[in-house]
Amino acid sequence: MPIQQIRRMLHGVADRVDALSLRHWATAALRDADALHGADRELLASEWQSIDADLRLRVLRRTIVGTRLEWFGFRLLIGLEIFVLILLSYTGGRMTFQAEAEHPGFVAILIAVLVGAAVSVVASSLLLRPQAQWFLSGEPADARRREMVARIPSRQVMADLVGWIAGFVCYVLVADVSATFLAVAAGAFILSATTSCSLSYLFAESAARPMSVLAMQGTSEPVVVHGVRERMLVVWLVSSAVPMVGLLAINVGRQFQWLPPVAGLVDWVSVVLALVALISGLIVVMLVGRSIADPLTEMRRVVEAAGAGELSGRVAVYDSSELGVLQSGLNSMLDGLAERERIRALFSKHVGDRVAELAISGIDEMTGANTEVAVIFVDLTGSTSFATQRDPQETAAVLNVFFSVVARVVQTYDGLINKFEGDAALIVFGAPTPHDDPAGAALAAARELAAALGETVPLEWGMGIGYGTVFAGNIGAASRYEYTVIGDSVNEAARLSDRAKESVAPVCASGDAIAAASAAEAEHWRPVERIRLRGRAEETEIYVPATMAHRPEPPTLGSVLGNLMNLGRNR
Repeated sequence: MPIQQIRRMLHGVADRVDALSLRHWATAALRDADALHGADRELLASEWQSIDADLRLRVLRRTIVGTRLEWFGFRLLIGLEIFVLILLSYTGGRMTFQAEAEHPGFVAILIAVLVGAAVSVVASSLLLRPQAQWFLSGEPADARRREMVARIPSRQVMADLVGWIAGFVCYVLVADVSATFLAVAAGAFILSATTSCSLSYLFAESAARPMSVLAMQGTSEPVVVHGVRERMLVVWLVSSAVPMVGLLAINVGRQFQWLPPVAGLVDWVSVVLALVALISGLIVVMLVGRSIADPLTEMRRVVEAAGAGELSGRVAVYDSSELGVLQSGLNSMLDGLAERERIRALFSKHVGDRVAELAISGIDEMTGANTEVAVIFVDLTGSTSFATQRDPQETAAVLNVFFSVVARVVQTYDGLINKFEGDAALIVFGAPTPHDDPAGAALAAARELAAALGETVPLEWGMGIGYGTVFAGNIGAASRYEYTVIGDSVNEAARLSDRAKESVAPVCASGDAIAAASAAEAEHWRPVERIRLRGRAEETEIYVPATMAHRPEPPTLGSVLGNLMNLGRNR
């Protein structure tokens, strides 16, 4: 049989055995509520605080009643175990109830077990009551409250131990037995109390989860109160130590003739102890396995979601062991990742995705290189006078439309908006990452951008496209620098932008840009003049789009504001 099939079969058996217990009482109560229907995970502290007091009371009742029923049932079984083992030990393995059950020692054991269970229930309720009242109140937990909630399992163990002590005291007072019989009964009580207290610890830890989740809210460094090693110790005590010590004690008693020898072919005392070890070991392994697997499963789901890009998931922090530290650490890590992603998104909006990726990857020193790029410089005409005559909000609305159109078109053609300067924009193609056809992409983007601006911006504008070698890199001081491009082609694009404001078309490209572009893109441009631009020694041949033989009329301000409102609604 393949190992994977065996593993799936064992997991199925474990799930079926685990389903036999009365677990998930709190989750069952919450699923009854319409607001939280279908929850299949531990609720976070914020979700616990959002539910009303009535639902919180139902959750608490189901949790406590469920775990109490489980615990009380096992407590009675452990009491029956004491009775059977002592009976078999004193009869040499013969189950003869007619005579031995009338012995005051055996009857007293049953009375002591019932009295001890009642005392444990009362003590457990008294110790749990303050934390239950706090949970129902919904008040935030301080450091002392968190410590008290974390110690609920150990306090429930103390309550169970008090019950066993009370039961044995009752046995001593009621039973009229010899000192030897009393010593044997004391040993049986001690071993049974060890098993019972171990199970009480595990049941209480499960029952306290809702309170632990609420109490752990706001703490970034949970303290390990009950470690994983303590749970492993519980497994060893219940499944190995108690049965083995019981076998050793019986054999020692027989050796010293405190107990009668085996009367038949089968040592039924050893058989019962073996069955007890198998059953109790299975129960405790399932409980401990669940206490470890549940938080790990929840964390695995959140980690898988984070790996898929979903950083909003969090796990409930309720475990008082090293797993609780891991739960809190995972939430802190996710908080850091979410904050890093938020800062990265904000950073990208300021400097562009490409520059942000370079900075995040560690390439953030004042370095750069010469590279071939195409540059677009687009500038509004008359924006200063427009701002003096209009409300500032209207001016901001026009500029937002202008820059939004620029950003959309540039992103389509894989360019970089290097700067937004007042009412102008500097756009680069070919840096900081290489481009297969920077000149062609810039020219195509310029044509589309010209058409879009002509339909949306109520001001005239000029656009220039240059091409050539520039220095592209980080410029500034060690404490603050920015990514920029420096070179003659940048200046050329700015001069062409000024020329475009007076030309037959609002878009002017240099002959170098046309020559560097693909033949398919160059066909869309026509030469119109050859002039010497300001600050340049040589003449520049100027090209304009073939479809833009005349300057378009700008749209009205009302249409621009309407488009801006539509843009806001679409976002």
